[in-house]
Amino acid sequence: MTDVEVGLKQRRKAAVIGVAGAAFAAAALAAVSAAHGAVGPITGTSPLAPPLGACLGPQCPGLWPPPHNGDFAGRDAAINIYAGTDFSATGRAAEAEGKIVVLGDFTVDKTGGGIFNAAVVGVGSRVPPPDGSDFVTVGGNVTVRPTNRLEVGGVDSKGPAYGNLVYGGTATGTISVVPSGQAIQRPGAADQYSDLRGYIEDRSQCAATAPATGTVSVSPSAVTFTGDGTSPLQVFDVPGDIGGASTVGIEFNNIPAGATVLVNMTGTAPVINTYTGTGLPGDQTTELRPRLMWNFPNAASATIRGGAQFQGSILGGNPAGTLSIQTPGQNGRVYVAGGLVLTNSSAGSEIHAYPFDGVLPECGTSPTSSSSTSEPTTSPTSPTNSPTTSPTTTAPSSSPSTTPSSSSTTPTTAAPTLPTTPSGTQPSFSTRPAGRGLAATGSSLAPALGLAAAALSAGAAVLAFTSRKRGKHV
Repeated sequence: MTDVEVGLKQRRKAAVIGVAGAAFAAAALAAVSAAHGAVGPITGTSPLAPPLGACLGPQCPGLWPPPHNGDFAGRDAAINIYAGTDFSATGRAAEAEGKIVVLGDFTVDKTGGGIFNAAVVGVGSRVPPPDGSDFVTVGGNVTVRPTNRLEVGGVDSKGPAYGNLVYGGTATGTISVVPSGQAIQRPGAADQYSDLRGYIEDRSQCAATAPATGTVSVSPSAVTFTGDGTSPLQVFDVPGDIGGASTVGIEFNNIPAGATVLVNMTGTAPVINTYTGTGLPGDQTTELRPRLMWNFPNAASATIRGGAQFQGSILGGNPAGTLSIQTPGQNGRVYVAGGLVLTNSSAGSEIHAYPFDGVLPECGTSPTSSSSTSEPTTSPTSPTNSPTTSPTTTAPSSSPSTTPSSSSTTPTTAAPTLPTTPSGTQPSFSTRPAGRGLAATGSSLAPALGLAAAALSAGAAVLAFTSRKRGKHV
């Protein structure tokens, strides 16, 4: 098979996965839009509605690996990071894994400059979004400060993981997108995700009203959460800090198997400062992670710091608040109605993609709007408006053994047309080899659902039609 044929085959596969991913997102966003309303009394529990929470798509891994730098373990079409206002990577921030949605501006302004990896990272779960989808969606401007570089996408030993950086405003600075992904200026880029902001606020506020089922005890060296041993939803209230000015351990006791653990940090400026969490097997918080949620319903400013690979997902319900993640690693979903800052003064800070498979309190709602959301698209046409200032796009220094073809030959089989750049031309890039060109990953990893189901069926049918080999990554 020639290089051109290999490249075309990869693009056809990516187009199929992109169509399936769009179906998941469209059904999920419609469901969220219909459900959003004022928070009422608790009526039961439910998972977070897709595209939040659990992994989405036919390539979800059966077993999520600990943070590693090997081959991709699967693909996930769900959102891993959502910021209702702005997202800033400052200090020694290094990487943010998974699908990223920012309603406001996305800024990379690292101390001393350097690379910031988005969607695909050097060390993480290594479960990126599906090829050809929108890896990073920004409603406002993308600003990469001088001496910094933003890289979207990556590779493993089998080839690239590529997707789009889509933004509604301008893009300035040095931006590198792994081919065949594109940097695309699209007015209203994040509009289809705007209703998620209210949904996150509602679920966070509702969760905060759940009565505690367990107790919290504090010692100079540890904070211990003791459950009731029976409830499927274990709820704990923390009105102050965990650790605060000092770094402490975190322990959980009497948590029944399979239970969701909800920790409500109810203060207006809470701090979690801990050394607990490695992400490795045998670690208690690693085992709890898929069903562990840290909820900040009222915080104007919330901070998570310490030397840990912090385990569990995060929900921030204050649209005027800001969450600052300062740990070497955050392993779990990050969904905030307000702003997000990823920073660290001494070591690389990272967000790793891991799903939230638990349930949260569900409150009665009174829908306030019948507005619909537009369907996300993974294969947009060329935008009509160019950004005011075009980003400087750099190609990584060398190519892996398998690269997408740069040929403009059109495949004979029907497939969605790949997006073009704001200038209307198809760019030519070379991909970086596996394990090269990624930002420093910081400290060692061991420091002290009906609509979605219908979309899944549709995606599976499309995939079956293509006769893709089982278990093979695209």
